[in-house]
Amino acid sequence: MSNTIFHKIMAREIPATIELENDVLIVIRDINPQAPFHCLIIPKKTIRSIQELQSEDAHILMEMMSVAQALALKYGFDSQGYRLVMNCEEWGGQTVFQLHMHMLAGKQLSGGFA
Repeated sequence: MSNTIFHKIMAREIPATIELENDVLIVIRDINPQAPFHCLIIPKKTIRSIQELQSEDAHILMEMMSVAQALALKYGFDSQGYRLVMNCEEWGGQTVFQLHMHMLAGKQLSGGFA
């Protein structure tokens, strides 16, 4: 297993507020939230970034999306909306080099792209 902060959280070496966990991924609250609801959806399989995804990892991406939908329903963001963000490598803003997706919700978000 790699040695990122996310791997240490999965190994329970570092505490985190866990929203959900299953065999494929873990969802934790972001320690520096950018919205009232800000979670990180992190695969348990070590994958550095989007660039390292393989076709056999398609189920991981689907699980990440399914969990985002479930969290939106659970917390009531499904009708008002939410933002999902994945950064890729240093120039793309990735700071922890383990694939993960940010889920932000709970207020009207500005700075949209489309």
